[in-house]
Amino acid sequence: MSWAILASALLAITGSAQGGEAIWLHYIFKPLTTMLVWAMVWRATAEGASLYRKAILAALLLSLFGDVFLMLPMQFGFELGLASFLIAHLFFLRAFTRDAPLFGRRLPLILLLALSLANLLVLWPGVGKGLQLPVVAYMLCLVAMTAQAVSRGLSLGTADGKLAAAGGIAFLISDTTLAYNKFHAPVPASALLVLGTYYAALYLIALSVRQKAATYAQ
Repeated sequence: MSWAILASALLAITGSAQGGEAIWLHYIFKPLTTMLVWAMVWRATAEGASLYRKAILAALLLSLFGDVFLMLPMQFGFELGLASFLIAHLFFLRAFTRDAPLFGRRLPLILLLALSLANLLVLWPGVGKGLQLPVVAYMLCLVAMTAQAVSRGLSLGTADGKLAAAGGIAFLISDTTLAYNKFHAPVPASALLVLGTYYAALYLIALSVRQKAATYAQ
């Protein structure tokens, strides 16, 4: 499964980077990669980790919807994609609060809020008025998810906690790069940076489900 995910992700990135006649690779393999990650979580043993697994499955399904919406050429495609990923982050947040208190470690939240606000100040002139409120709402959900993932990882000190924390950070890097590329200035190798970190995020979070299930099975 891991090799299939890697191969699909590379094809999606290649299609996005090359564009033109190769764009069909992006259209096919971008959602397919997320579907493969979803299937990986679906196959994970649910015993002892069913609620965590269900929340991650819902988040990945919404991420899949977001993948498809963001590929639409119209402006509302971006808006629907943004909404899908916003709700996905709420489900990720729900998963990360199943076995750890919300923002039990405050420092990650403070640091990530400060970093995101600094980024927002740079990006703000390029954000259209119709997108300002959705972008702020999305940023807050993304920061909350990532901060909780890191807080949980620090609090639990378990392998699944560390994997999910790394996944949350990768998600933040991916979306921040995407935002700079869309609202500020073209980012070199943006397809590789955005999609590479995005798929790394999904895969690491999926691994956290499998690791958590394996831990309960012992």
